[in-house]
Order: sequence, then structure tokens, then C-alpha cells
Amino acid sequence: MKKDNKGNNNNIDFKTSSVNTFLNIIVFLLGATILYLLYSIFVKIMDKNIDEPVNQKDDIEDIIQVEVLNGCGVSGLADRFTDYLRNNNFDVVNYGNYKVFDVKESMVIDRTGNIANAHYTAKVLGIDKSNVITQINIDYFTDVTLIIGKDYNKLKPFQ
Repeated sequence: MKKDNKGNNNNIDFKTSSVNTFLNIIVFLLGATILYLLYSIFVKIMDKNIDEPVNQKDDIEDIIQVEVLNGCGVSGLADRFTDYLRNNNFDVVNYGNYKVFDVKESMVIDRTGNIANAHYTAKVLGIDKSNVITQINIDYFTDVTLIIGKDYNKLKPFQ
């Protein structure tokens, strides 16, 4: 080994060099992984933000699948509306309570982009068209969600 004037070793220690090389490889792989994850997140966000035109259909389907939710807290309302809808050839696939019990006016929510189904459901129940909204959700397996409000006694199942 050569030593300089001060007595220091000029040769690079092989063990230190291999550890540094290994650490550099790890840093590179972690950086590449982080870039890939950031790219994946970016792609997912952009997919959700793309404004694809919603296919608004204007024809009523033969079978309308409905979810009935009690939004006013009166016991047995979801059952009564379920029976009424089934007697009018609707397929009620779920019924129960809404997340709150202070809904003032009943509403119909279009879940698939076929607003005609929601308008027809509202008409059968006697709900005003202004209380029909669209909230498309691919996680729902229903065409329409009915939320029963405190105006339930003015609707057709109670006439």
C-alpha cells in the first residue's frame, strides 16, 4: 500500500466501495419504485377526472331496480313503499334506513344515467320532478334510489 506524505492510505477500501455501490443500487431502485407509484396515482386520478359524456337514456327499462331508504324515521315506511313498488312491477332489491332521519321531501336518485327510469319512478310515487336528481355510482347495483322524506303521507302509497 502506498502512503502519502502524511501517512494516509490512498487506496480505496474494497469493502467500503462495494457497500456504497450496493446502497446506490438500493437508492436507485427505491427512486424508480416511487416514480412508478406516483405515475400510477396520477393515471388513476386522471381516469376519474376525465369528463366522459354520460349516456343519458330517455327510455324506460322493462325492469327498474330500486333501493328504498327511509329518511324520516317513521317505522315501517320502507316496507310499505317496497310493497307498493313491487305491486307496480318494480324490482326492489334493497330497503332500509337512510343515513339520517331529517329528510324533508322525498327524492328519487338516478344511479345509472337513465333519467327516464327515475322520472317514471317519481311519477308512480307522486314525487315532483324537481326532486329527481342524478348521482351516478358504479358501485350501486340499482337503477334508482328512493329516499322517503317527511312528506311521505302526500305520496301515492298513502292515498
